[in-house]
Amino acid sequence: MIIEAPNLNYIKDLSGGDTEFEEKMISILKSELPEEVSAYKKSIENKDFKQSAEIVHKVKHKISILGLEKSYDFAVNHEKQLLSENANEHDDFMKLLTVMSNFLDTL
Repeated sequence: MIIEAPNLNYIKDLSGGDTEFEEKMISILKSELPEEVSAYKKSIENKDFKQSAEIVHKVKHKISILGLEKSYDFAVNHEKQLLSENANEHDDFMKLLTVMSNFLDTL
């Protein structure tokens, strides 16, 4: 899997130049993503694949918001695999979550 570089293009387009809106969106991402990463790790450790898939489903929207189009497609596939109790893509998904988290930490 090739991991793209996250960006704020979608948020900037959506905001129409409203920096307060942009800051609010970024703030939401920064507060929710760490909680979702933690919950995802725990659900994988517990082999609760249905819960893992639900978390991936939520995170997909953040992937899209951060302009990660190929990664979004990867997450869609990973979610389907988890629903089939297949966690083979877990390591790559964790790499993606790390890239997203590191990007948000720079903002």
